[in-house]
Amino acid sequence: MNGPREHSQPMDALYTELQPRLWRILVSNLRVADDVIEDACQSAWSSLLVHRSAIAPGHELGWLSTTATREALRVVRARRELFPLDQSADPPAPLEDHRNSATEPDRALEIRERLAEVRALPLRQRRIVWLQGLGYDYAEIAAATGESCRTVERQLTRARQRLTQIGNVD
Repeated sequence: MNGPREHSQPMDALYTELQPRLWRILVSNLRVADDVIEDACQSAWSSLLVHRSAIAPGHELGWLSTTATREALRVVRARRELFPLDQSADPPAPLEDHRNSATEPDRALEIRERLAEVRALPLRQRRIVWLQGLGYDYAEIAAATGESCRTVERQLTRARQRLTQIGNVD
């Protein structure tokens, strides 16, 4: 194992330089709430204080982004365990009541029909479709469902094919 490394830049200067870049990396790679990103960043910086001597000078940003990403995913998984996707899970209720909106009746009917088609999918595909609709990427869906990224991709492809078939039956 390598011995302690000399770092020329003090931590406060390193923080000032790297924190905005770290934040942008996490925001662009993860679709999570800002408070999760903030907590993940602070956890990574705290960990850097402990492990800095083991990190090669100039590699701090890569180390921080990896550490913060892992922490954010850990927090997201922990939150999902509090609100698991059980067998009878339907998506959360919409945030807005579209019945009172200025949506044309034909569009509202089309939306209802598409939602009914999604509900007709097998449970596994339905969960994955809902998670993708909520903005999760393949890796986040895989983490939430316990599937591999490849399985998520395959299930989404099958769901699209089935929805296309259902749409063409009418």
